[in-house]
Formats: sequence, C-alpha cells, structure tokens
Amino acid sequence: MKKKLLTASLLLSVCALQAQLKTQGQFRELYAGPAASNMEHAVWLDSLKQRRTAERQHIAYDNRYYNRPATGWVKRTFVFAQMMAHDRFFYDNVKMTYTVNRYLDDLKKRYGGLDGVLIWPTYPNIGVDNRNQLDYLDGMPGGIEGVKKMIADFHRRGVKVFFPIMIWDNGTRKLDHAMAVALVKKMKEIGADGLNGDTMFGVSDDFAHAADSLGYPLAFQPELSIRNIKGLEWNDLSWGYFWPYEKTPGVSVYKWLEPMHQVNITNRWAVNKTDDLQYAFFNGVGINTWENIWGIWNNYPDRYAEAVKRIANIYRRFPDHWSNAGWEPYVPTQQAGVYASRFPGSKGTIYTFVNRDSIDRAGEQIRIPAASGARYFDLWNGKELKATISNNTAALSFPVEGNGFGAVLATTAADADLLKNIVSSTPKKQLQELSDGWKPLQQQLVAIPPTKKAGTAPAGMIAIPATDKYLFESVGVMIEGKELPAALGVQHPWEQHAARSQQHEMAMAAFYIDRYPVTNAQYYAFMQATKYSPKDKHNFLKDWNDGRYPDGWDDKPVTWVSLEDARAYASWAGKRLPHEWEWQYAAQGTDGRLYPWGAKDSTRMPLQDTNRVMRPPTAVQAFPQGASPFGVEDMTGNIWHWTDEYVDEHTRSAVLKGTGYYRAQGSRWYFPPAYELNKYGKYLLMSPGLDRSGTIGFRCVVDK
Repeated sequence: MKKKLLTASLLLSVCALQAQLKTQGQFRELYAGPAASNMEHAVWLDSLKQRRTAERQHIAYDNRYYNRPATGWVKRTFVFAQMMAHDRFFYDNVKMTYTVNRYLDDLKKRYGGLDGVLIWPTYPNIGVDNRNQLDYLDGMPGGIEGVKKMIADFHRRGVKVFFPIMIWDNGTRKLDHAMAVALVKKMKEIGADGLNGDTMFGVSDDFAHAADSLGYPLAFQPELSIRNIKGLEWNDLSWGYFWPYEKTPGVSVYKWLEPMHQVNITNRWAVNKTDDLQYAFFNGVGINTWENIWGIWNNYPDRYAEAVKRIANIYRRFPDHWSNAGWEPYVPTQQAGVYASRFPGSKGTIYTFVNRDSIDRAGEQIRIPAASGARYFDLWNGKELKATISNNTAALSFPVEGNGFGAVLATTAADADLLKNIVSSTPKKQLQELSDGWKPLQQQLVAIPPTKKAGTAPAGMIAIPATDKYLFESVGVMIEGKELPAALGVQHPWEQHAARSQQHEMAMAAFYIDRYPVTNAQYYAFMQATKYSPKDKHNFLKDWNDGRYPDGWDDKPVTWVSLEDARAYASWAGKRLPHEWEWQYAAQGTDGRLYPWGAKDSTRMPLQDTNRVMRPPTAVQAFPQGASPFGVEDMTGNIWHWTDEYVDEHTRSAVLKGTGYYRAQGSRWYFPPAYELNKYGKYLLMSPGLDRSGTIGFRCVVDK
C-alpha cells in the first residue's frame, strides 16, 4: 500500500511539473525557458530540477549504459554526420576503393571534422527489388571484408561508425533472425559502434537486449523523439528535431534528464543553420552536419562551417564539462537577447552564450561569483578578460556579434599550456564577415557517344521518326527533397540547376530502338563472344548459374546488370543506351500519352509481384497489346530501364524509366514506381555490385 501511495504521489508530482514546464519543438523535446526576471529564473530552475528528480524516480531510472567504459565515447560525439554511402568523396568508383581519408579531410578542413558518422547504403534505392537492408550492407564494395576495413579506416581517425535500422523494412526478403538480433550480429561482425533507428521514436529495448545477449555493447540513436522516457536508459544518443524554433532557446529534455545523453541537432533541409547551432551551444549538445541528403547536396556555407569548427574546438578542448550533472541553463545575463548556460568541469566553469538578436551586443554580459585567484578567458575570441570585482561578484565584458556566439572560462587552474592555447586561438574574422550563400551543385550529363549510323533498321529494331517539336515532360517520383526544389532531381543539359520536373520542347532526330529489352539469350551471346567479366562481380547475373541463365528464360529480360554491364553489351552490339527523352518519345509518340497504349490499363502489362520472395520477370513479348504507337513493346511494368547518368561533385545517379514488376509492401519509403511515361526514378549509384538489381535491365538504340 505504501508503495502504491508513493507511486501515486510521484505521478501527481510529475503531472504538476508538466503543467508548470511548457515544452517546445516539433516532437516536444524541449522545455521552454523562464520569464525574464532573475526571480522567475530561480523558481523555474528549481521546478526543472524537481522535474528531473520526479521523472527519474517515476521510471526507476537506471543509467548503467552511460557508465560502461565500452560506450563512454557517446557523450563526446559532438559533431556527427549522416552520409550517403554513394558519396563520391567516400568511394572512388574508378579506382574501386574507399576513400575515407578524402571524406574526413574535407570535413576537417571545412568545419573541424567528425566524431561520429552514420553510413547509409539503403534508402532511397531499397525496394527497387526484394533485397533487404542487410543485403545492401553486404553488397557494399568489397563485401563484408571491405566494409570492415573501411570501418577500421574511420576508427584510425577517431570516428565512431553507425549504420541504420530500417525498422519499416518488412516487405523485402526476410531476415534470417529477428531484426534486432540480425542487425546487432552484423554490427558485431563488421566492428561498427552504433545503430540509428530510422523513423523510430526511440530504439526499442529488443535491440539493447540483443546487444547484451551477444556481448557486444552498441550505442543506440533514434531518429525521432524518445516517446517512452524509460528508453532514455539505453538510447545513449538522439537526434534533436528542435524546430520550429523560438527566440528564447529551449532546454533539451533528454540532456536535462540525463546529462551524459548526447543530442545531435538535425535539420537536414535548413539553409540557414543559425538556430540549430545556437540551440546546440546553449544546451552543450552536438550537431548532425547532414549535407548529402539522398543524393541532394545541402552544404554548410562558410559562415556556419566556421561556427561548427569553433564550437567543436571548445567542446573538444574541455570534453568533460558538457556531460556534467551540474549544468544550468538560463544563467542570468545583462544584455537583451543574449542567453547563457553554465557548465562546470575539471578545468573550471564554462559559460556559453548565444545572441538571438541580429544586433551586436558589447559591454557587460554576465555577473558570476568571484573566486580567489580566478582568471577569466573569452574562449570564443581567444582573449583573457579582466573582471570587475564587486561584492564577491565578477562582472565580465566582451562582444557577442549579432546572431552569434560567446564562451567564457572561469578557472583557477594553473595549466600554462591550456591558457596559452586559448589566447593563441583568436579567430581571424567575425562570422558575419563570412559568406552564408547557398547554391545547388551543378550536375553534368554523362555523354553517350553516338553509334555508327544505320540506313535501315537493324534486326530486332524499330525506326523512330524525326520530329521538329516534341514536348518532353519529365517528372521525378522521388519521395523527399521538395524543401530544396532547386537541387532535387536531375539537371538536364538545357537547365540551370537540377529540378524534380519540367517541360521542354525539343527537336528529335530519327533513331532505331530495340523492339524489346535485351534478353537473357542475347546477353548470353555477348558473354560467349567477348568473355566479358566485370571487375566488380558482386550480384552480376545473380539469377544465372555457372554462366548460364535458367531453362526457359531465353526471352526474359536480362537483369542483375549494372549500368557499366549494359554499356559493355551495347558497345559490342554497335549500339548505345538511349537518352531519357529518346526512350520516352519511343514509348509515347507525340501526343503526350501516359502509357504506351494510351490510357491506364493494367491488363497490358505484367501483374505486380508483392511477395517477399521475388519471382522472375515476364517474357518480353508476352504483352503485344502494350506496344507503343511506333510498335515498341515491354516499355513499362516489367523491368526498369537504364538510360542517362548524371554526376555532380558528390553524387552519381541514373535515370530509370518504365518501372519494374516488383512492389515491396508495408512502407511508403520503398523505391516508388513510375509507370507513367513522363515519370522517372532517380537511382543513386555507388558501385556496380550494389547498383545491380533484379528489376533493372535495358534496351539499346542506334543512330539513323
């Protein structure tokens, strides 16, 4: 009875404090700050401390995961980045080697480097066939041994490595074990350090139990808020979706409840990074510098990159301060719009400042308790400060630029080298002097060399006549990216930047196109004639056995061929791959129809396969009633077709046309279809082994 009364009392206490402490942010991950007066601050801070005590008691909080040596690095993961495995700074597809040093050197130069990285090989391509999330990891260049060596390269640079949990991936090939066990086993095999829970409101406890049972400590980091606060025990890190932001910065709920918890603020589509960085510095938490977003580049301009570098430099110089249980937000300040937090530690006490106003603030900023023999240093500007002492209070004056930052160390330490380094680190410029300009990366269309011109249609090909006016409409089916419309999609040769969709009137030269996609029998003839063997053999002709396709598959379209494999066949045959607009013109003619035969009619193409065990494609001549106005068959609903490749500084991608027969079920995040002829899929490219798919094939053209 006594225990029940105690629990009821705690519940009432928690509820009362919830009413008293308002929250901010999209997922309510922040406590709102106090009223302006110092008296209100004291009451507010006391309520915040009571809330922490009551919340911990209510859930019988246990912080053993935070205290284990194997994952003690979590609280020092200040600068974290989600990155695409397809990033060209990370993998050189010509030399077929990981370039971890190139990737990290670029970030070191621009904003001081990383403490942790989330490597992402799956979405948005997953679902194009039935490969599951572990198939994508296993399919990375070099296979598991290559991945292990790549992770070791990160570790040599002091960077921890995470991979994603696609908790929604229940429509592709079944895993051999329960998802938690399968992923933890794989992380143990490759030597990774953590798992990020994509779309998860807290990584569930089955992952923590799996790590415990397998004897492999892992850090867990959900993408979204930790809805069940008990999960804070084993979710050592989290992303901070703190927007929409308010002028008065909020206090991180999770950092307050567990100071050793690391938050990495994430706002992937934002161009102006000021709010993210100020909320981070105010709370003493980290940032997720996510720049390559599904192949769309949203970089950190110079101003924000420099801010990250300076914040990270302060964090790393005093690593134990930011997880200290004695930290206090909203220390009273003297300037309007300037907010401060206090972080005690082994080197003294650090105060961080953020100016939420656009006006520069100079003069007296804060009054703090004076201590005998104390010295005061402006960590942001690299100068020693002279305090004005009165009534055991030290008044400190220094500038904080508009929308800028400040940091002060109050110390009695006699560490001469430490103090010398602080003073020698004066920044050369104010942040406002650096550019905050943003512009999309320019893409280039990879040239397709013309073929020898033919006067008559080669065998198996159909003549496509020239036209002076073809209205080419191109619409990408990508799920995300609308927030940066000037960077989404591909940049056709006549465009100033990449775009999801467009209409463009163009003249079309006459050409010949294969009536059907290239079949297994045709590709086998090529293999016999050339003895073609790709350098990267992973997944090459995966559904063949001992160099031969299965019996009865002669007329099925060849799949499990990369863009490079398709080009090799085309070159041998005296042909080439079509441009996107050539493929589309051959499929729809000049009347803008959305299907080769006219209106939507599912009886004119193969049935969808929604099973987790994928059937093979249909024979190419099985649906003659699905022919285009020119008589070209099997254009949509059986396989995707390779067409153009686009390249920018960080990403390679291919335009897929026609849509494969396979449709993974159960999640909206799987690769979307593009049955309509004016639509395309943007398919990210990394290496031939990862790029090959059981639903992607090709057809060829010849110039007339």
